[in-house]
Amino acid sequence: MMCDGRKQDARAPEPTLRRLPWYLAYVKLLKGCGETRVSSTQIAKEIDVDPSLVAKDLSFVHIAGKTRVGYDVDALIEILENFLGFTSQHRAFLFGVGRLGAALMRDSGLNRYGLNIVAGFDVREDVAGTTIDGIPVFHIDEIEERQREYAATIGIITVPVEEAQKVADRILDKGIRALWNFTPFRIRVPGDVVVQNTSIYAHLAVMYNRLNLLNG
Repeated sequence: MMCDGRKQDARAPEPTLRRLPWYLAYVKLLKGCGETRVSSTQIAKEIDVDPSLVAKDLSFVHIAGKTRVGYDVDALIEILENFLGFTSQHRAFLFGVGRLGAALMRDSGLNRYGLNIVAGFDVREDVAGTTIDGIPVFHIDEIEERQREYAATIGIITVPVEEAQKVADRILDKGIRALWNFTPFRIRVPGDVVVQNTSIYAHLAVMYNRLNLLNG
């Protein structure tokens, strides 16, 4: 009935990958309440999507539910966490230790989702040489030396927008294979590098627009 959730189907579309963590969070809440089974209808009602969409999304993680019984909660949690990569540890460097960058370095919750920020980098001399919650901060000129030490594969970019492309260009030849970009700038990278853009300002714009429509 089940296959190994770690065998990720590369064809899973991005909207599906964005919804799966919502399903996981809800199922974990159910487990905390002592529930052992969950149906796609229950998940759909909580997440506010069509039940057929939930079933289609879950088909990508290779778990089958039973008619009128649903999915086993423990199995679904385990397979979703494996499929989404949350059970593996991914070493990351953070570039730009300002307020946002420092907050991310202090966020211990990221570790539970497989993201291990092992070092921060900045151009400011007064910031380099410090630590944030035990994580060292280095001058960006040390990137090559520290990459030999830590072998990070992910770069988190929280620098000023005008520096985003320069930083990306500087670190991508050091073994970084994925970028989590928190700036509004759309970074240009080679085809073999993964970029995930998370612009706080873009999300604010959407929220403000929807709010204006409600008030209009």
